[in-house]
Amino acid sequence: MGRALEIRRDVASAGDLRRLARRERNRRTATRMLAVAHALDGLSRAEAARLVGLERQALRDAVVRFNAEGLEGLR
Repeated sequence: MGRALEIRRDVASAGDLRRLARRERNRRTATRMLAVAHALDGLSRAEAARLVGLERQALRDAVVRFNAEGLEGLR
């Protein structure tokens, strides 16, 4: 298995993502925000995905979009 994708840290911190997720009306968006926050905190991608009920590939897809588009990529 390869190395996990780096997650850009210039857009939002893990705490910022958690605060935004609490206010987010769209549950899927909030779930992706929480998964990325867990990964930023240092959890493995598998554990971060499991905690929020995502597949690891879905978290990877969210990270790719977050890296490319920032917060809008999680919507």
